[in-house]
Amino acid sequence: MSRRSNLKNAVVAFLVPLPSILFYLYFLSHFQSNCAPLWSWCFHHPLLLANVFFFFNVNVLFWLIGFIQSSNWMIDLYWMVIPVLLLHYYATHPLAQFDPWRSMIVTVLTWVWSIRLAHSYFRREEWQWGAREDWRFADMRLQYGKHWWWISFFSVYVSQQILLIGICLPLYVVHSVDKPLNIWDFVAAGVCLCGIVIGYLADTQLHNFVIRNTKLKELGKPMVPNLDRGLWRYSRHPNYFGEQLWWWGMTVFSWNLGHGWTCVGCLINSMCLAYVTFLVEQRMLKQEYRAEAYRLYQKTTSVWVPWFKSSAIAVKDKVT
Repeated sequence: MSRRSNLKNAVVAFLVPLPSILFYLYFLSHFQSNCAPLWSWCFHHPLLLANVFFFFNVNVLFWLIGFIQSSNWMIDLYWMVIPVLLLHYYATHPLAQFDPWRSMIVTVLTWVWSIRLAHSYFRREEWQWGAREDWRFADMRLQYGKHWWWISFFSVYVSQQILLIGICLPLYVVHSVDKPLNIWDFVAAGVCLCGIVIGYLADTQLHNFVIRNTKLKELGKPMVPNLDRGLWRYSRHPNYFGEQLWWWGMTVFSWNLGHGWTCVGCLINSMCLAYVTFLVEQRMLKQEYRAEAYRLYQKTTSVWVPWFKSSAIAVKDKVT
């Protein structure tokens, strides 16, 4: 990827959320002195307004940029940014009411999660902006051909609105209920921290494995077919497990505030990730050099939740 393209994509990524941010800042400075129906609607319906921002600024604008660039790379990047934007939107909305300590804990955790995910994303992409789009979108582009331009609007963007707004509902609840901090908030924070740490360790171990295999390939040596060390010894997808822990931890915050219904968003996300897990494993099995090793890995290793190897692998270890 050329330096010029990299810089262009970086500038686009920084500028693209400005329509929503500028409109919201204008709303905050004018809603009290203006009785227009638009400002009244924005004032009384913060959750609906968040969906409007998402629809026009992400679904429509991101889709147009993706259509022009023939790549839907930006939605992956903004998966780690949109929750932070929503967090501060919910916290600063005129109708917000919340315990300041809980808000501070959730804010710090969300920023740490976002920075951790951004680091893993750019490390994987070799610190480039928009070098490639998600392989699932690339596969669908080939599958749908000439119809992809309009199908992508729904499959890439509208679906992301349902997922992201849904799993971020706890951020809304935290800033709409003023209840004193209690022990469950610390439990939720602990679960979130565990998710962040597990996700970071798993992604780092995977990154090191990929780098090592790349060097072996360059030297003309056989690549290691499968990563089964560290956290990956006890789970086939510990990075996914860490991510789920993070979101379920956030759900505990809202459950503690009397809004357990928000688990629906996290549940839908978990179901989608289960399908992604299936696609990833099918992709692994299509690679001849690793197919046999990965089938054994599937038989002996837990899918998400870290657990001990089965007896079959224990016997194999003793033999070797």
